[in-house]
Amino acid sequence: MLRAGLCAIALVVLSGPVTAQGPVPQGLEHLKNPTISKRPAEKMLVVEARGDPRIVGTRAFGLLFQLYYRVPEAPKGPQQSAPRARWPIAFDQPRTEWVGFYALPVPTTVTVVPDHQASAGLQAVLATWEYGEVAEILHFGPYDREEPTIERLRTFVESSGYVLVGEHEEEYIRGPTMAGPGNPDEYVTILRYRVRRP
Repeated sequence: MLRAGLCAIALVVLSGPVTAQGPVPQGLEHLKNPTISKRPAEKMLVVEARGDPRIVGTRAFGLLFQLYYRVPEAPKGPQQSAPRARWPIAFDQPRTEWVGFYALPVPTTVTVVPDHQASAGLQAVLATWEYGEVAEILHFGPYDREEPTIERLRTFVESSGYVLVGEHEEEYIRGPTMAGPGNPDEYVTILRYRVRRP
């Protein structure tokens, strides 16, 4: 499958039970169906990891959150944004060749990455993620069942007269926690692509 076992990620953002058949998370009702909107560029703390995300994903998010909590200006608690990842690869490649950019938004005033010793294969940087017009949809459930939702979003983009630009992006609203994988049926993920008119 396209997204089988992507990675053990996201360290909980929303509270309250959310299931594939349950309510849409508050404030995200408009993403139950595919939509196109505009987003401003955002400064991000990014950890790049290469390799099978089922192996490197946990380490990458671990480093990301370690660094994020050492940034004094970064909002903590309920004001903290959900973690994201961009995937600049074709998902039919062997997972050992995947590249993931695991990220959290930070204020524009942040100018340096906190000092750290990254484990082998991980690199932390500050970067600006460009957006503009984006196509988004909510996916409910395990990552290995994203393919139909991705196809629904891509079909919507094409039928709306747009083309995809750049990487596949995911925003992990509810996913695995530090206590374990949780219930994959309760995962909530925003799937996102930058788009433009041809």
